[in-house]
Amino acid sequence: MIPTLHELDTTSTHALAEALGRPVSDQEGLTTDGTIVAYWSQLDYFTDEDRIWTSLEWAQHLDESHREHPFAATYCGDPRVILHVSVRQHPEDRELTPAEWSEVGHRLARVSRIAPAGDPNPCRWIALRDLPHRLDLVANLVREDGVRAAVPRQLPHALAAECRRIEADLRLLSPPDHHAAPFKANMLAAARPTVEIPGTSFVADLPNGAHQHFAAARRLVEKAAHQLGSAPSGQPELAHQLEWIARRSHALESDLAEIVPGHPGTPAGVATTGVSAGLPPRATRRR
Repeated sequence: MIPTLHELDTTSTHALAEALGRPVSDQEGLTTDGTIVAYWSQLDYFTDEDRIWTSLEWAQHLDESHREHPFAATYCGDPRVILHVSVRQHPEDRELTPAEWSEVGHRLARVSRIAPAGDPNPCRWIALRDLPHRLDLVANLVREDGVRAAVPRQLPHALAAECRRIEADLRLLSPPDHHAAPFKANMLAAARPTVEIPGTSFVADLPNGAHQHFAAARRLVEKAAHQLGSAPSGQPELAHQLEWIARRSHALESDLAEIVPGHPGTPAGVATTGVSAGLPPRATRRR
């Protein structure tokens, strides 16, 4: 099971469209008994008994806390508050049951710190399944109390570690080299010198633009993997391999950011625009 941390966004429209493989619509109904397999603990206060909203209404619901607490959304000058995480199964893995997919969604939400256990003011989030062997988690980082959630600093590593635990608990297949990135990160953290070591001064002289080329190559690989994975006649095995290469590249970027003095780190990405409108008081049933 390979996790992908997508770029932060200002609205959830793009993330939902990517998760569905088509644009959001005011005609298509999504239900918590079908596509939506997991969701935040206070959703019952906003939905009717049928729990059917259009995909556009789901986007509006997720964005609502951003509109109610605009100052939290500009924390550190970054207005992007929509978190999008997706996980893809091994192409030869068994199909999970709805209950198992729900467990995966809740566990990803907890490890991302958007839904701490017993929190009375969690983030709004949903986990949905509409593409084969894949689950997408979309969340608004602005909590119900107006505070921006503090996600783990090394979220990619946290997600990868949780996916390994999910694979063990649900007896799923793992990527053959899944230990590479976490193991390397641990080695680098343990090997940080406390005194100057001859021959290591060149590390501090790494060109500032090196990480940009590294990140650009990673984005190309991620784009190719997404196109192969979402195409009707795509190649899931190749897409799976490309996604894992991109994941390892992201981990290496994070490692470089930690050990190189003054390294600018991994760029957060570019925000995109989307539809934003008020959420109706109650959802109406769509057939």
